[in-house]
Amino acid sequence: MGAKAKKAMVKKQKKVSSQLLVSKRKDESADFLPLEGGPGRKLPVTEVLDNTATVLYIGRIPHGFYENEMEAFFKQFGTIKRLRIARNKKTGKSKHFGFIEFESPAVAKVVADCMHNYLLFEHVLQVYLVPPERVHPKLWKGVTRWYKPLDWVQVERKRHNKERTFEEHSKLVEAILKRDQKRRKRIEAAGIDYEPPEIVGSNRPMPKKIRFDED
Repeated sequence: MGAKAKKAMVKKQKKVSSQLLVSKRKDESADFLPLEGGPGRKLPVTEVLDNTATVLYIGRIPHGFYENEMEAFFKQFGTIKRLRIARNKKTGKSKHFGFIEFESPAVAKVVADCMHNYLLFEHVLQVYLVPPERVHPKLWKGVTRWYKPLDWVQVERKRHNKERTFEEHSKLVEAILKRDQKRRKRIEAAGIDYEPPEIVGSNRPMPKKIRFDED
C-alpha cells in the first residue's frame, strides 16, 4: 500500500469517527430514538401557561336554573366559593347570566372547557373564564343575602288602597271617563244597541268650606 493510499485511509477514518461523535452527541441530547432508525428526536416544547382565573361567567341560564340548582349542579366539579345570578332590582327576576367562583383555577378551567356550549333545558350555555384583573371589585357585593321574591299581591293592594288627594282622584276619574267614552263610541260604531252603565263616583262633590261666624 502506497503512502497516498495510507493518507486517504487515515483521512477517511477521521471523517467517519467525527460523524459518529456528532451523531452520538445528537442522540444524547435527543429525547427519544425513533424505532425505524435515524437520528434522535426531541419532543416539542410546550409552554406552560399559569392559569390563575377562578371566576367563570355563565350566560344564557335557563328559567328555573337558579342559585340552589346551579350550586347542586356545579359542585360535582369541585368546591364552590361564591355564586350569584344577576337579577332585576325591581322585580327580582333572573337576567339569565351569572358568575361562579371555584377554589381551584384548574377546576375552573375544566368547567369552562366542559360546559361551554352545553345544552341545558333548550339553552346553550356560554361559559368563559374571567381573568383576575377583569373581575369587578363589587361583583360579590351582597352575595350572602338570600333572595326573597316580592309579594306582588301586597304591592298591588298597597298601591290600590293608598290615599289620594283631590287632584289625584280627579285625574284618575278623568282617565276612566275618557276610556269609557272610547268604549261607547266603539259599541255605537259596531251597531250594537247597548247603553253602558254610568261610572259610579265620577261626580265627586268639592269639599265644602266651613265659615265660622265672628262673635
